[in-house]
Amino acid sequence: MIGTVVLFCVLHLAVGKKNVLFFAVDDLRPQLTCYEGADFPSPVHPPMHTPNLDALAGRSLLLKRAYVQQAVCSPSRTSLLTGRRPDTTHIYDLVHYFRKLGGNFTTIPEYFKMNGYISAGMGKIFHPGAASGHDDPISWSVPYFHATTYWENRDNSWKAIPDGMLKEKPLVDFQIKEQALKTLNEFTSGGQYEGKPFFIAVGFHRPHLPFVFPESYLQYYPEEQIRLPTNEYAPVDMPSVAWSEYGELRTYLDQAKLNASGNINTSLPDDDVRALRRAYYSAVSWTDSLIGEVMGEMESLGFANDTIVSFWGDHGWQLGEHGEWCKHTNFELATHAPMMVHVPGMTDDGIVTEKLTEFVDLFPTLVEAAGLGSMDLCPEVSNNVTLCREGESLVPLMKNPNAPWKDASFSQYPRLQNGTKIMGYTVRTDQYRYTEWPKFNYAPEYKPVWTDLFGVELYDHKIDPEENRNRAKDPAYAVVAQGLSKKLRAGWRAARSPQPGPY
Repeated sequence: MIGTVVLFCVLHLAVGKKNVLFFAVDDLRPQLTCYEGADFPSPVHPPMHTPNLDALAGRSLLLKRAYVQQAVCSPSRTSLLTGRRPDTTHIYDLVHYFRKLGGNFTTIPEYFKMNGYISAGMGKIFHPGAASGHDDPISWSVPYFHATTYWENRDNSWKAIPDGMLKEKPLVDFQIKEQALKTLNEFTSGGQYEGKPFFIAVGFHRPHLPFVFPESYLQYYPEEQIRLPTNEYAPVDMPSVAWSEYGELRTYLDQAKLNASGNINTSLPDDDVRALRRAYYSAVSWTDSLIGEVMGEMESLGFANDTIVSFWGDHGWQLGEHGEWCKHTNFELATHAPMMVHVPGMTDDGIVTEKLTEFVDLFPTLVEAAGLGSMDLCPEVSNNVTLCREGESLVPLMKNPNAPWKDASFSQYPRLQNGTKIMGYTVRTDQYRYTEWPKFNYAPEYKPVWTDLFGVELYDHKIDPEENRNRAKDPAYAVVAQGLSKKLRAGWRAARSPQPGPY
């Protein structure tokens, strides 16, 4: 499985339309300098080297608190690309295809293609393989591009490749970058698509496992700067259903030799934790450099003033905090991911918002920013509706980052415990994260059984931003828990009209 991707879309103003450059990055938590402060994923980290994304953030709407709808690749990407939540797409795993299980929903690249754009995709945008109908061909105007794999395998969870060895056998993300440059040039004078508007989606694989990158990127993270997490233990009073045994990491041969169980309150050897964290940081900086090259080419070709640029990571990632690794949870570190949108003439001076936003908000944002009108809100039952939204356009926040806004974001994650199917639903408010783990009925209902709970969590981010203590059973939080339970079960529609309350 390949992880987090950043989508980079360029919308060109040729024939009166803005281009879109759509970047996706796999498994990227907000480990970027522009997120320094309360919204950074961990207080323990070296200085990050992400100059290109920081520069993009400086002329974008930077969403400091954006949350994915499910912290794993295919469900998250499917949700973002269709503007629908997992309980609508019915995609909770890496196997099923939304058009067969959820509905014949219009996707972001398909929508722009329908509106006269040349849509081109490369790398990881949808989750590859059957889970996306093999990259959802109807979404693209031209054949989809995948790179050739030379170095990425399951022998090592990370590897720094000597730069000189990458000339004849380049890393996959280098090949994707080269394809992006080639594609951009097809829209210049004399190119195959000269004068046509474009939607170019560039999906980078790193920093997804294995963390493979040019050796020179280790220079940004000296070994003596790499520290262990301060909380290598599970949250106090955490229900077991909240835990993931991080099997994705443990299947790599170098990790399997350590015989890590993945059990609650166990951890990897300190040296291994430091090495993995250093490799992840290096892979992030490698990806940042590639995005910088694509951005530089876009600007040199004269597209900068009429191209919308969006960037996102498909979910967060746990780097040993709580003793956890990978995603596959409802914790803050798994559901919180970076997102930014640059719209020429609107965000040039940089706009930062702390409003709670969601990945389903991107689809209506790009449509409105490109001047293609607005999208209707989805009805309660929308499986037969091909085009609608379950998120909000972010354009109002570009005009006023403190504009009235929804007061919660929603995520979910499935579990199978002793043969029982469970769905963990979590709501993030300004101060709290609250999660309930009810029994879940799949097809045809796709509904939780709220009366049959397998765990409840409540974290107070005002005093516990690392989510180290579950306060769901604390009598001092009884009233808060009751209100948050009501908000969670009322769902995202109710959160669109914030109600007064201490939640």
